[in-house]
Amino acid sequence: MATTADFKNGLCIEFNHDLYTIVEFQHVKPGKGPAFVRTKLKSMTSGKVIDNTFTSGHKITTARVERRAHQFLYKDDLGYHLMDNETYEQISVEESLINNPGLMKDGQNVDILYHAEKEQVLGCELPAFVELVVTYTEPGLRGDTATNATKPATMETGAIVQVPLFINQDEKIKVDTRTNSYVERVKE
Repeated sequence: MATTADFKNGLCIEFNHDLYTIVEFQHVKPGKGPAFVRTKLKSMTSGKVIDNTFTSGHKITTARVERRAHQFLYKDDLGYHLMDNETYEQISVEESLINNPGLMKDGQNVDILYHAEKEQVLGCELPAFVELVVTYTEPGLRGDTATNATKPATMETGAIVQVPLFINQDEKIKVDTRTNSYVERVKE
């Protein structure tokens, strides 16, 4: 058992017969009345984000969540097939459990979140940044705009990312997997 004093971003708790992670929290001590904690909780099963307020000192049940390194092998109609890096066991994961599956390429390492007591797959997280090659984009013209304009670019995985006008075909770029956005050009 834990209390609201143990809250931190990313903590997994059992709440309303479901597993939630704390996305954001704020301790509030009003001038009148008891202190409380405002939270944003994200469901590990459905992905919905809810707002909830706990009174200060409220007891909560934490859930043990383990991260295990896996390697992405291939995708078919059954889902995404991944291999455990330690035991070499293969598992299949649904697309809905993966954040930004369009940025995964063959052989890439990812983390799978497991509920420790039930051995249930809760989600799959890509590294924060991936390096991908641009397979197609329209040519950008110098002096085309006065502001930070972007254009769509198709990556080697098939995902479409908005990139600056100076990015050309066959260039390698770094993409943020959390926001699906361009970060920088990779120098080789």
